[in-house]
Amino acid sequence: MNWKQHEKKLLKNPGFRKVAEELEPEYQLARSIILNRIKKGLTQEQLAKKVKTSQSAIARVESGYYLPSLSFLKRLSGGLQTRLNIYLQ
Repeated sequence: MNWKQHEKKLLKNPGFRKVAEELEPEYQLARSIILNRIKKGLTQEQLAKKVKTSQSAIARVESGYYLPSLSFLKRLSGGLQTRLNIYLQ
């Protein structure tokens, strides 16, 4: 069974689906940071140096288990040379 098949099976469980939906913003943020970092050809350590933090801080944000402050997100977007957009829908 591959991940997509397993995920589909898990999402049939209402409890799991609820938690997954609640964590979606964290997942999207982490995914966006990782994709932008890779697109720029940066390692976590290189990005950390650009934003004057530690590699472990970048790893925590990319894990999705740590929610960075708005000021940290601004520093990250600067280090990634991207625009920071925040939307409420």
